[in-house]
Amino acid sequence: MFVAGKYDVIVIGAGHAGVEAALASARIGCKTLLTTLNMDNIAMMPCNPSVGGPAKGHLVRELDALGGEMGLNADKTCIQYRMLNTGKGPAVHALRAQADKKLYQFTMKETCETQQNLDVKQLLVEKLLVENDTIQGIQIETGEIYYCRAAILASGTYLRGKIILGENSYTGGPNGQRAAEKLSSSLQTLGVELMRFKTGTPARVDRRTLDFSKMIIQPGDEEAHNFSFMSDITTREQVPCWLTYTNEQTHQVIRDNLYRAPMANGMIEGIGPRYCPSIETKIVRFPDKEKHQLFLEPEGLNTEEMYVQGMSTSLPIDVQMKFLKTIPGLENVQIMRPGYAIEYDCVDPLQLKLSLEFKKIHGFFSAGQANGTSGYEEAAAQGLIAGINAAMFVKDQEPLILKRSDAYIGVLIDDLVTKGTHEPYRIMTSRAEYRLLLRQDNADLRLTEKGRRVGLVSDERYARFSEKRQSIEETLILLKNIKINPNKETLLKLQAIGSSDIRTTTSLYDLLKRTELSYDLVQSQFELPAVSAEVKNQLEIMVWYEGYIKKQLEQVERTEKLEEKLLPDSIDYAIVPSLRDEAREKLSFIKPRSIGQASRISGVSPADISILLVYLEQNRRSGGIR
Repeated sequence: MFVAGKYDVIVIGAGHAGVEAALASARIGCKTLLTTLNMDNIAMMPCNPSVGGPAKGHLVRELDALGGEMGLNADKTCIQYRMLNTGKGPAVHALRAQADKKLYQFTMKETCETQQNLDVKQLLVEKLLVENDTIQGIQIETGEIYYCRAAILASGTYLRGKIILGENSYTGGPNGQRAAEKLSSSLQTLGVELMRFKTGTPARVDRRTLDFSKMIIQPGDEEAHNFSFMSDITTREQVPCWLTYTNEQTHQVIRDNLYRAPMANGMIEGIGPRYCPSIETKIVRFPDKEKHQLFLEPEGLNTEEMYVQGMSTSLPIDVQMKFLKTIPGLENVQIMRPGYAIEYDCVDPLQLKLSLEFKKIHGFFSAGQANGTSGYEEAAAQGLIAGINAAMFVKDQEPLILKRSDAYIGVLIDDLVTKGTHEPYRIMTSRAEYRLLLRQDNADLRLTEKGRRVGLVSDERYARFSEKRQSIEETLILLKNIKINPNKETLLKLQAIGSSDIRTTTSLYDLLKRTELSYDLVQSQFELPAVSAEVKNQLEIMVWYEGYIKKQLEQVERTEKLEEKLLPDSIDYAIVPSLRDEAREKLSFIKPRSIGQASRISGVSPADISILLVYLEQNRRSGGIR
C-alpha cells in the first residue's frame, strides 16, 4: 500500500461545489487536496452558460459576502449582465449573467492552482477509508492512499453517471467525461443511502446557421452590474441573447416521437427536475400551451456554439434536428452537440447535519448535486459551507450554521437536511419566508461578519465593508435628526423636487418615505452628505420598506425562540410519551438540532412539538437530558 499524501481536508470532485469547498478550506489554513476526474474540467459548466437569476443570484451574493469565489470569478469572465424583476420589489430583484464558459472554467482553475495550502490532482476516487465511524482517507483507482482528517463529497452528477440519448445509453459524466463507477458502492458499504436522479441539457447549435432577424434581441443592461461587493468593473463587453418560441408544428413533431423518448420507453429510471423539465415533458404536462419561449445564449466570445435555453431533451438526434428546424430563426440550424439526459446517484440529504456533515461518519461532509440539488449556484453555496465546516472540524471549532433568517444559503441547507428532496432541488425566492430581509443588495451587511469570524474575509474586504456600514449608519442618523419646518423656504424646495407641502415639522427620514422622492432629490435641496450608489440604495430600501422590514424582524424574533430551544443528541424519542409513531420515527432519523428545525419536519405536527416542549421542560427541572 502506497501512501501518496496526508492532508487536513480532501475534496472529492472539482465542480462548483468542490472548488468553493477546497478554496474555503485552504484559505482558512487547512492543507487541502482537490481531486478531479479531469484537470481540464475544473468548474466546468456542463449545462447553461449563466450565473445567477431569481434566488440563485442571491446565493452568489451571499457566497461573495462570506468570502467565496463564484461572484468574483463571474465578474471577471461573464459577457452579459441583466437585473431581473426590476418591476417588482427589491426582495426579488435578481442579477443574472451570461458566462464565457471556457474563460470562467479556466480562470477558476488558475485560482485553485495558485491558492496557497491547496493541491489539485487528477484522481479517480474509488473508496473511502473509515475507521470507528470517522473518515481516515481515500483510495484511488491506481491503489494509492491519501489520508485526511476530513473529507467532502462533491461528486456532482458523476456517481454511476449514465448518458441517455434516444435509444442509446452509455456510462459517462457530462460532456462525455468519465463516470465514478465504484465510489457509490463504497458509500453504500458505509451505510450511506443513495437516490437516483436525472437531469438533462439541450442541444448546442451553430451561431452561423441562425437567422436572428426572426428573433427578439435580449441585450444586457446599460448600467454596469457586479456580483461581488469587491468588484469595481464599470464597463464590459455585452453580448446579446435572442428570444424565440416553439409552435404547434414543433409540438406535433415531439408528440409524434414521444414513443422514442427515454422517459416514455423506460430507459430513464431517475427522477428529473420539476422546475427545469425537458421539452418533451413540457409538451405532455402542458398540452394546451400553444408555445414555449426559448433563449439562444452565447457560450462564449471565442466559440460559435449557442445554447438553446428551455429545450432540454433526450430525444434521438434526428428528432432533435427535426423539431429545432420548425422554430423561427432555426430553419437552417446545425447541431454542434445534441441534447442528452444523465442519470446519477446522489445522497439522501436527510442523512446530513445542518453543517453538511454526515450524522454517522465523523469528518465526512457532502455538498452540491451529490446532495440532490440542481444548479451551479446551489452547489457552490453548499460547497462553501462544507469547506468552512470541514476546516472547523479539523480545528476542533464550532461549525458555521446559517439560519433561515440569515441567508438563502440557510434556507437551502435547512430545506435539504430537514425536509429532504424527492427530485433535484432548486432554490426559489418563494422558499424563503423572510425574503424582504434576505435581499441580494444587503448580503454583505448580513454575512460579512460571519465570514470574517471563520477567517475567509480579508482585511481589504472587511475595511471596505466597515466603511459602507458606517456610512449607512451615520447617514441614517442624519436623516432622522435633521428636521425641516413648513416655512416658505422649505415649501419652495419641496416644490422644486416635485413633492407636496408639509404641514408640521418633519425629519428628512420621514420626507424620504414619499414615493416620489429619492436620496438624490432630497440631497439636492437639503444638507446631506454625498454617499456611494450602494449606500443610497440601502438607505432608500430601509426607509421605504421600514414597516414591512419591522414586521419580518418581529416574525424572526418569535421564530428564534423555537430555534434557541436546542434538542440534545442524547434524547431518545422512543421514550417520549404521547408522540405519534410517525413523528417518533422522523425525529429519531433526522435528529433535529432545535425545536424550530423539528417543527419543519414533514410528519411532525404542532401537537408533537407541544409534547416535545413539555418533555424538555420536565427534564430540565428534574436535571435529566441536557
